[in-house]
Amino acid sequence: MPYVNNIPHLGNLTQVLSADVFARFCRLRGYQTMYICGTDEYGTATETRAAKEGVTPRELCDHYHAIHRDIYKWFNIQFDYFGRTSTPKQTEIVQDIFKRCDQNGYITEKETEQLYCPKCDRFLADRFVEGTCPHCGSPDARGDQCDSCQTLLDPTELINPRCMVCGTTPVIRKTKHLYLDLPKILPLLEKWIDETSETGFWAKNAVQVTKSWLRDGLKERCITRDLKWGIPVPKPGYENKVFYVWFDAPIGYVSISANYTDEWKKWWLEPESTDLFQFIGKDNIPFHTVVFPATQLATGQKWTMLHHMSSTEYLNYEGGKFSKSRGIGVFGNDVQETGIPADVWRFYMYYNRPENSDFTFTWKDMQEKVNGELIGNLSNLVNRTLTFVKRFYDGDLGPGPVDEDLVSQIRAKEEEITAMLERADERDALRAVFELSNIGNRVFQNSEPWKLRNSEPEKAKMILRTLVGLIRDLGIMIQPYMPVTSQSILGFLGQKDVSWSDLCDFSKEIKVGEVSLLFTKLEDSRIEELRIRYSGSQAEREERKMEDKNTDKAAEKAAKKEAARAALLAAQEAEANKSVAQKFADKVKLTVSKITKVEHHPNGDILYILNLDTGEAEPRTIVSSIVPYYKEEELLGHNIVLVNNLKPANFRGVKSNGMLLAVQDPDAPEHSTCEVIFADDIPAGTNLVPEGLSNPSEMNYVKPDHFFDLPLYTENGVLMVDGHKLVTSEGNTVSSKKYLNGPVG
Repeated sequence: MPYVNNIPHLGNLTQVLSADVFARFCRLRGYQTMYICGTDEYGTATETRAAKEGVTPRELCDHYHAIHRDIYKWFNIQFDYFGRTSTPKQTEIVQDIFKRCDQNGYITEKETEQLYCPKCDRFLADRFVEGTCPHCGSPDARGDQCDSCQTLLDPTELINPRCMVCGTTPVIRKTKHLYLDLPKILPLLEKWIDETSETGFWAKNAVQVTKSWLRDGLKERCITRDLKWGIPVPKPGYENKVFYVWFDAPIGYVSISANYTDEWKKWWLEPESTDLFQFIGKDNIPFHTVVFPATQLATGQKWTMLHHMSSTEYLNYEGGKFSKSRGIGVFGNDVQETGIPADVWRFYMYYNRPENSDFTFTWKDMQEKVNGELIGNLSNLVNRTLTFVKRFYDGDLGPGPVDEDLVSQIRAKEEEITAMLERADERDALRAVFELSNIGNRVFQNSEPWKLRNSEPEKAKMILRTLVGLIRDLGIMIQPYMPVTSQSILGFLGQKDVSWSDLCDFSKEIKVGEVSLLFTKLEDSRIEELRIRYSGSQAEREERKMEDKNTDKAAEKAAKKEAARAALLAAQEAEANKSVAQKFADKVKLTVSKITKVEHHPNGDILYILNLDTGEAEPRTIVSSIVPYYKEEELLGHNIVLVNNLKPANFRGVKSNGMLLAVQDPDAPEHSTCEVIFADDIPAGTNLVPEGLSNPSEMNYVKPDHFFDLPLYTENGVLMVDGHKLVTSEGNTVSSKKYLNGPVG
């Protein structure tokens, strides 16, 4: 569900393309398939962007919805229906779902303090407030985040806050909002997650992020906002509020289906006959695995719920990050101007889909993969084999035997590819397709048919007959990835209306028709021109076009910008090349701390409130879910290892300023074991760092998901990260006693 307020870049396109492959594969398999998508249109970002551009939110959405639609059409995305969330059907379904949640007791009301603009006479949503960042001093930080230092913010934290619309200094007033009671839904949700994450073979990062949300304790989540652009809240007293976009946006999958077909309830309210596959980036995981499923469960209805979560890591750009807000990267409209066909872009995106780790797009790597794999492997096999058959056999090898040993290899690999695609392992499946193509190239080269056709003509025909059948299969298997190329290859062979069930069927005679080259090589000069053209931000690119009118000035500025860009890339490359241990040392501060007080959390059965002496002037309070594993007396007076700079979080009314480290039994079910790592022989206030490294003098808060991206573990009892011991300045280590080799969190 791409957000509407900007042009999508390649990172955004990853999910839409991923879902397209799976939908095309399912259709080839004969499954009844519905691929729906649409623009997510409500919310603060749309309203603020519209205000800045001097248009209404509806006009902004209409404009960008058309841009999204046209970009996806150029990429040959085969939606069953591409819709949007700003429709009457969306309002109807969202309000009905809310009413059911409310009737079932899963909606609560809270009074909060919020910034209010007296001139605009309205409460200000996060992004309607700007001011100075309290962490880095940037003067243009938004109320939800500072783009300069990437720190998440609360609007009330800003220094010298101002209303984004009129510039007036806002005041703090009390207001009421509605909340989805996630803690109350937790028993239902946890049972569903435990079952579905396993049977639906969720992506690893989906499981990790979801489990971390559950482990840290679910909080009631606000579902209303003080905006005009959104779905009205159907509850007395809330006439001037709308639903928070992340409450209504996932429901857009349902309403878009309803706009597509009147039989939408067969897909969404008959779960026994439907499997729901969703394709998203990792930053949106909890909304799809926690918030939306919790909403469905709270209605009491029998919904089709998430089966498989295919969530990718990040696609980065030339050593940095894609960014819609800053205009960094290659965008959908840019791609169309490169002259490189959509299938080539699709190939590169799928071949490097960030399924298990982040991937960095570079123009040089694209050139190498296209020239080496797409042209040097697949296109080479198709062209050399089919032109040979066309030239020496007039395209007709006639009926006869095939190479059974090669057929066995083909069948085994195709079964492997099919199994991968059934699980939506799209990158690995495509790479396996190219491995199969490479097998065909080796067979052609090693059998030397140009010699064999004279010395052993029947054997030559047998091998070529098998290779032609393999090429037919490759044409079928690449159809989900490269539909135009698939059509060309199958057209060379006169194959129409083929399906996945035709794979490895060598019983039918295949004749070769006219053959042409599939792709054009990407030359160095073209790639370098594209790399320069799409460096910097979109605003900078437009500026370059204007500056080019004055050649001398343009050359001087271009040289300076290129030097700055090179310096930036060097810095970004240095960051990207850092080891996990170095990143840990740069971002995470571990401090030995003494537990001075232990008490049970009044609102959490499994939570302790721990007071700590960290060696600093002020005592520290943290909340920890270790009641099932330790008695109060087993903790009081002991030293533990604290994640000192973890971003503070509120656990059922108590603010937790850090997290203690504990190790789990790697062979036991997750969250069923816990051993706190004690450090009684090390004084409170002592810091631990990866051996041979050090913390910087000043450190910002680290977000929980960034912390868990740098996994700790014990090895023979010793606390480790990335092969490095965590040590004091004197070289002392901390150790577990029970679980000597396990993950630490």
